Amino acid sequence: MPLIALTGGIASGKSTIARRLREHGAIVVDADQIVRDVQAPGSPVLDDIAEAFGPDVLDDSGALDRAALGTRVFGDDEALQRLNAIVHPAVRAESARRFAAAFAENAAAVVVYDVPLLVEARVDDPWDTIVVAHAPASERLRRLVELRGMEPDAAQKRIDAQVSDEKRLALADIVIDTSGTIDETIARTDAVWSRLTAV
Repeated sequence: MPLIALTGGIASGKSTIARRLREHGAIVVDADQIVRDVQAPGSPVLDDIAEAFGPDVLDDSGALDRAALGTRVFGDDEALQRLNAIVHPAVRAESARRFAAAFAENAAAVVVYDVPLLVEARVDDPWDTIVVAHAPASERLRRLVELRGMEPDAAQKRIDAQVSDEKRLALADIVIDTSGTIDETIARTDAVWSRLTAV
Protein backbone atom coordinates (compact mmCIF):
# COMPACT_ATOMS: atom_id res chain seq x y z
CA MET A 1 0.00 0.00 0.00
CA PRO A 2 2.54 2.58 -1.10
CA LEU A 3 1.66 6.26 -0.99
CA ILE A 4 3.45 8.09 -3.78
CA ALA A 5 3.82 11.84 -4.22
CA LEU A 6 4.11 12.92 -7.85
CA THR A 7 5.26 16.48 -8.43
CA GLY A 8 6.82 18.64 -11.12
CA GLY A 9 6.93 22.18 -12.43
CA ILE A 10 4.46 23.65 -14.87
CA ALA A 11 4.56 21.87 -18.27
CA SER A 12 6.85 19.19 -16.85
CA GLY A 13 4.77 16.25 -18.12
CA LYS A 14 3.42 15.42 -14.69
CA SER A 15 -0.13 14.97 -15.99
CA THR A 16 1.07 12.51 -18.64
CA ILE A 17 2.76 10.47 -15.91
CA ALA A 18 -0.32 10.59 -13.68
CA ARG A 19 -2.55 9.38 -16.54
CA ARG A 20 -0.19 6.50 -17.28
CA LEU A 21 0.00 5.46 -13.63
CA ARG A 22 -3.82 5.50 -13.50
CA GLU A 23 -3.89 3.25 -16.59
CA HIS A 24 -1.67 0.81 -14.69
CA GLY A 25 -4.18 0.74 -11.83
CA ALA A 26 -2.95 3.42 -9.46
CA ILE A 27 -5.52 5.47 -7.58
CA VAL A 28 -4.59 9.06 -8.44
CA VAL A 29 -5.64 11.77 -6.00
CA ASP A 30 -5.50 15.17 -7.71
CA ALA A 31 -4.40 18.00 -5.41
CA ASP A 32 -5.68 20.66 -7.82
CA GLN A 33 -9.15 19.08 -7.76
CA ILE A 34 -9.07 19.02 -3.96
CA VAL A 35 -8.20 22.73 -3.96
CA ARG A 36 -11.23 23.40 -6.16
CA ASP A 37 -13.43 21.23 -3.93
CA VAL A 38 -12.42 22.86 -0.64
CA GLN A 39 -12.96 26.31 -2.21
CA ALA A 40 -16.47 25.50 -3.42
CA PRO A 41 -19.23 28.04 -2.80
CA GLY A 42 -20.46 27.86 0.79
CA SER A 43 -17.23 26.33 2.09
CA PRO A 44 -15.44 27.76 5.13
CA VAL A 45 -12.28 28.08 3.02
CA LEU A 46 -14.01 30.27 0.45
CA ASP A 47 -15.53 32.39 3.21
CA ASP A 48 -12.07 32.88 4.71
CA ILE A 49 -10.59 33.81 1.32
CA ALA A 50 -13.30 36.41 0.74
CA GLU A 51 -12.75 37.82 4.22
CA ALA A 52 -8.97 38.02 3.70
CA PHE A 53 -8.94 39.38 0.14
CA GLY A 54 -12.30 41.11 -0.26
CA PRO A 55 -15.62 40.19 -1.87
CA ASP A 56 -14.40 41.07 -5.36
CA VAL A 57 -12.50 37.75 -5.50
CA LEU A 58 -15.95 36.13 -5.86
CA ASP A 59 -17.89 36.12 -9.11
CA ASP A 60 -21.57 36.98 -9.49
CA SER A 61 -22.61 33.44 -8.56
CA GLY A 62 -20.57 33.47 -5.34
CA ALA A 63 -17.87 31.16 -6.69
CA LEU A 64 -14.17 31.95 -6.51
CA ASP A 65 -12.96 34.20 -9.31
CA ARG A 66 -9.55 32.57 -9.75
CA ALA A 67 -8.27 35.24 -12.10
CA ALA A 68 -9.17 38.01 -9.65
CA LEU A 69 -7.56 36.17 -6.77
CA GLY A 70 -4.51 35.43 -8.90
CA THR A 71 -3.95 39.11 -9.59
CA ARG A 72 -4.04 39.74 -5.83
CA VAL A 73 -1.45 37.14 -4.88
CA PHE A 74 0.78 36.79 -7.95
CA GLY A 75 4.11 38.41 -7.18
CA ASP A 76 3.08 39.30 -3.61
CA ASP A 77 4.77 36.84 -1.25
CA GLU A 78 2.89 38.06 1.81
CA ALA A 79 -0.49 37.71 0.12
CA LEU A 80 0.43 34.29 -1.20
CA GLN A 81 1.47 33.14 2.28
CA ARG A 82 -1.84 34.41 3.65
CA LEU A 83 -3.75 32.47 0.98
CA ASN A 84 -1.70 29.31 1.55
CA ALA A 85 -2.34 29.51 5.30
CA ILE A 86 -6.06 29.37 4.53
CA VAL A 87 -6.02 26.72 1.81
CA HIS A 88 -3.21 24.29 2.63
CA PRO A 89 -4.55 22.94 5.96
CA ALA A 90 -7.92 22.16 4.36
CA VAL A 91 -6.23 20.48 1.39
CA ARG A 92 -4.04 18.38 3.69
CA ALA A 93 -7.05 17.24 5.71
CA GLU A 94 -9.09 16.35 2.63
CA SER A 95 -6.19 14.60 0.90
CA ALA A 96 -5.55 12.50 4.02
CA ARG A 97 -9.24 11.55 4.05
CA ARG A 98 -9.07 10.46 0.40
CA PHE A 99 -5.87 8.45 0.96
CA ALA A 100 -7.51 6.64 3.88
CA ALA A 101 -10.64 5.95 1.83
CA ALA A 102 -8.56 4.53 -1.04
CA PHE A 103 -6.64 2.19 1.25
CA ALA A 104 -9.83 1.19 3.09
CA GLU A 105 -11.31 0.12 -0.25
CA ASN A 106 -8.13 -1.70 -1.35
CA ALA A 107 -5.36 -2.19 1.19
CA ALA A 108 -2.95 -3.18 -1.59
CA ALA A 109 -3.62 -0.08 -3.71
CA VAL A 110 -0.90 2.15 -5.07
CA VAL A 111 -2.10 5.67 -4.27
CA VAL A 112 -0.49 8.54 -6.16
CA TYR A 113 -0.91 12.12 -4.97
CA ASP A 114 -0.62 14.39 -8.02
CA VAL A 115 0.59 17.55 -6.26
CA PRO A 116 2.24 20.52 -8.00
CA LEU A 117 3.08 22.37 -4.77
CA LEU A 118 4.72 19.53 -2.86
CA VAL A 119 7.79 21.57 -1.91
CA GLU A 120 5.80 24.67 -0.98
CA ALA A 121 3.26 22.82 1.19
CA ARG A 122 5.42 20.28 3.02
CA VAL A 123 4.26 19.31 6.50
CA ASP A 124 4.90 15.87 8.03
CA ASP A 125 5.33 14.12 4.68
CA PRO A 126 3.64 10.68 4.73
CA TRP A 127 5.12 9.64 1.37
CA ASP A 128 6.76 6.29 0.77
CA THR A 129 8.26 7.60 -2.47
CA ILE A 130 8.51 11.03 -4.09
CA VAL A 131 8.53 11.02 -7.90
CA VAL A 132 9.55 14.19 -9.73
CA ALA A 133 8.66 14.84 -13.36
CA HIS A 134 11.53 16.87 -14.74
CA ALA A 135 12.32 18.72 -17.94
CA PRO A 136 14.66 21.69 -18.28
CA ALA A 137 13.06 25.10 -17.86
CA SER A 138 13.83 25.92 -21.50
CA GLU A 139 11.80 22.91 -22.65
CA ARG A 140 8.92 23.76 -20.32
CA LEU A 141 8.95 27.33 -21.66
CA ARG A 142 8.76 25.99 -25.22
CA ARG A 143 5.77 23.80 -24.30
CA LEU A 144 3.93 26.67 -22.65
CA VAL A 145 4.41 28.88 -25.70
CA GLU A 146 4.02 26.35 -28.51
CA LEU A 147 1.49 23.95 -27.00
CA ARG A 148 -0.51 26.16 -24.66
CA GLY A 149 -0.31 29.40 -26.61
CA MET A 150 1.12 31.52 -23.81
CA GLU A 151 3.14 34.65 -24.48
CA PRO A 152 6.84 34.01 -23.76
CA ASP A 153 7.05 36.65 -21.01
CA ALA A 154 3.95 35.34 -19.26
CA ALA A 155 5.20 31.76 -19.55
CA GLN A 156 8.58 32.68 -18.09
CA LYS A 157 6.89 34.45 -15.18
CA ARG A 158 4.85 31.33 -14.42
CA ILE A 159 8.01 29.23 -14.38
CA ASP A 160 9.90 31.78 -12.27
CA ALA A 161 7.05 31.97 -9.74
CA GLN A 162 7.44 28.28 -8.90
CA VAL A 163 9.98 26.69 -6.61
CA SER A 164 13.34 26.05 -8.26
CA ASP A 165 14.13 22.78 -10.02
CA GLU A 166 16.99 22.30 -7.56
CA LYS A 167 14.65 22.35 -4.56
CA ARG A 168 12.18 20.01 -6.24
CA LEU A 169 14.86 17.56 -7.36
CA ALA A 170 16.43 17.57 -3.88
CA LEU A 171 13.29 15.81 -2.58
CA ALA A 172 13.14 13.18 -5.30
CA ASP A 173 13.44 9.48 -4.68
CA ILE A 174 12.79 8.92 -8.40
CA VAL A 175 13.17 11.40 -11.26
CA ILE A 176 11.34 10.80 -14.53
CA ASP A 177 13.06 12.65 -17.37
CA THR A 178 10.25 14.12 -19.48
CA SER A 179 12.42 16.16 -21.84
CA GLY A 180 11.96 13.73 -24.74
CA THR A 181 8.87 12.51 -26.56
CA ILE A 182 5.62 11.52 -24.88
CA ASP A 183 6.35 7.89 -25.81
CA GLU A 184 9.69 8.11 -24.01
CA THR A 185 8.00 9.59 -20.94
CA ILE A 186 5.41 6.80 -20.97
CA ALA A 187 8.14 4.15 -21.26
CA ARG A 188 10.01 5.68 -18.32
CA THR A 189 6.77 5.79 -16.34
CA ASP A 190 6.16 2.12 -17.10
CA ALA A 191 9.61 1.32 -15.72
CA VAL A 192 8.85 3.31 -12.56
CA TRP A 193 5.54 1.46 -12.15
CA SER A 194 7.39 -1.84 -12.32
CA ARG A 195 9.79 -0.58 -9.68
CA LEU A 196 7.01 0.69 -7.42
CA THR A 197 5.06 -2.57 -7.60
CA ALA A 198 7.98 -5.01 -7.42
CA VAL A 199 7.49 -7.52 -4.62
